[in-house]
Amino acid sequence: MCPEGSLRVAPNGGRGLPVGTLGLTVTPCQLTKVRQMPAETAVSVFPQLEALLPHVQKPIQYVGGELNSTVKPWEDCDVRWALMYPDAYEVGLPNQGVMILYEVLNERPGVLAERTYSVWPDLEELMREHGVPQFTVDSHRPVKAFDVFGLSFSTELGYTNMLTALDLAGIPLESKDRGLDDPIVLAGGHAAFNPEPIAQFIDAAIIGDGEQAVLDMTEIIRAWKAEGRPGGREEVLFRLARTGGVYVPAFYDVEYLPDGRIARVVPNKSGVPWRVSKHTVMDLDEWPYPKQPLVPLAETVHERMSVEIFRGCTRGCRFCQAGMITRPVRERSITGIGEMVEKGLKATGFEEVGLLSLSSADHSEIGDIAKGLADRYEEDKVGLSLPSTRVDAFNVDLANELTRNGRRSGLTFAPEGGSERLRKVINKMVSEEDLIRTVSTAYGNGWRQVKLYFMCGLPTETDEDVLQIADMATKVIAEGRKVSGQNDIRCTVSIGGFVPKPHTPFQWAPQLSAEQTDARLTKLRDKIRGDKKYGRSIGFRYHDGKPGTVEGLLSRGDRRIGSVIRAVYEDGGRFDGWREHFSYERWMRCADKTLPSFGVDVDWYTTREKTYEEVLPWDHLDSGLDKDWLWEDWQDALDETEVDDCRWTPCFDCGVCPQLDLDIQIGPTGRKLLPLTVKKDTAATSGHTH
Repeated sequence: MCPEGSLRVAPNGGRGLPVGTLGLTVTPCQLTKVRQMPAETAVSVFPQLEALLPHVQKPIQYVGGELNSTVKPWEDCDVRWALMYPDAYEVGLPNQGVMILYEVLNERPGVLAERTYSVWPDLEELMREHGVPQFTVDSHRPVKAFDVFGLSFSTELGYTNMLTALDLAGIPLESKDRGLDDPIVLAGGHAAFNPEPIAQFIDAAIIGDGEQAVLDMTEIIRAWKAEGRPGGREEVLFRLARTGGVYVPAFYDVEYLPDGRIARVVPNKSGVPWRVSKHTVMDLDEWPYPKQPLVPLAETVHERMSVEIFRGCTRGCRFCQAGMITRPVRERSITGIGEMVEKGLKATGFEEVGLLSLSSADHSEIGDIAKGLADRYEEDKVGLSLPSTRVDAFNVDLANELTRNGRRSGLTFAPEGGSERLRKVINKMVSEEDLIRTVSTAYGNGWRQVKLYFMCGLPTETDEDVLQIADMATKVIAEGRKVSGQNDIRCTVSIGGFVPKPHTPFQWAPQLSAEQTDARLTKLRDKIRGDKKYGRSIGFRYHDGKPGTVEGLLSRGDRRIGSVIRAVYEDGGRFDGWREHFSYERWMRCADKTLPSFGVDVDWYTTREKTYEEVLPWDHLDSGLDKDWLWEDWQDALDETEVDDCRWTPCFDCGVCPQLDLDIQIGPTGRKLLPLTVKKDTAATSGHTH
């Protein structure tokens, strides 16, 4: 029997019905729900889709029915959300943001949320040929039938995938062309902090944390629908906009100066705020999501159960948009983390737990968290992992706890800048001595591989700054060989191109051109390969500068960039975040075709340095950061002046806490991860296990 009101489907659970020729299984009650829906509700397109699946790659990604997925009766709900991470299933399903909102919404009575992902070009072609619309994977309902189509953008390179999904769904690409029965197209995620390049395609954007925001939005839509949808589409968008927490681009006009810069952004409707504020969830323990993480059917980029241990960062790295826009720091309590891990492992069966945040080793109780979890799950061999670790936050005790129950793979550190001078510019306060000491400890304790991550094209950078990356890598190898007594030591250098981002001190900075980036990286590659003593022990991975130029155009662009995005989409642009699908030539060709009519070009947006007086496209979107403070920090960068972490020092007046009436929240709480009973000991002393 399916639980009343929702359906949780196990991928291999019990006896299933074969689906077409795929040999996949869906439980009987799921097919009954989908195929016997009343005619007046959104009908599943699975019968049409099923016939296409034998002809595409990885058909299992379109079938749905994952462990912990939810299907609620359509007719029992009055507000319905379709949530999308605009990338392939293997990238989109593990996304924490979408998974959290999916669960938060589905817990609410009368509200349902289903998921949709970008379809690969092979299925897109067949869907167009056979008239199958963009569908959700949960019940295969058409996306167009939902009240809200919410997209989470962690990168701007997903914009063409959004247009593909809108077109496949039968939703007009531009918001001005949509009618009463079209969904509200909503953007969220980090890229939504500058939604201006996609302003003509979205109806609204939410900046900041989504948990409470989507519930508030749901209630506004519910009330409007209950009243009979008075005033049509414009009225519900106005009700959302006047809250001050939902940005509706159509209610704002952009005026330009003769030289192409923005003169001002002004509301065109009475009652709409001049600035839109970000949302901040202050008590993470009140939002312990996801409680039942989704377990994918197909292979995905992360095969683990993840817990966000804190949100925000005050390290002050000047290049880092995520650290700036998620201030202030809010820690999840050690007991809250323990409960989430316990429930998540029971719900999923995963054997690895990712402790996620922007700088997880900075949690004030990370040592106790790692030891407590390693002790608790020692018998179960559950491994723990952190994202890349700060050099100055690493210690071998922490690393040993993280690897106690799992495998000892490589360690990743991110110095970001190749020279001491450049690390002062970007406020990454890590000395070469710190790095050598840290890797020496790691190699001396049994690690054999270290990965170092850098950026190329940072403000004030020279060839010499970049070439010092090679010097650092050789010192790392030399130190590793010395302390370990082994020659099988490896160091991988991974380099990405720097892209200046909105709401950071570098939002005014010029970006290095693709050609300059490639030339600089070629010199570095040649220096590493030319080192006869150490070169063969150094791996070198780098991305060419071309995707960074497109990302820079999209991240700091304004509404005029929408014409480029649409032209690229119409020219066949899809999956721009994937190397094999990305076409720099297509983007430049479309930009050259559309931008001259506005008197601007790609360099105007990317390699041009901005001035203090310039109105930036996102200035009317309030991340909480004071613009004058950002400018002062930009000047400090040019002066190579470092700024401390404000968690442990007096406030630097970035503006977030007083402006949004918030506070930094850190431990220690004084609590432990107890009762901490290691299973094998319990069994020996009391004759039973938990």
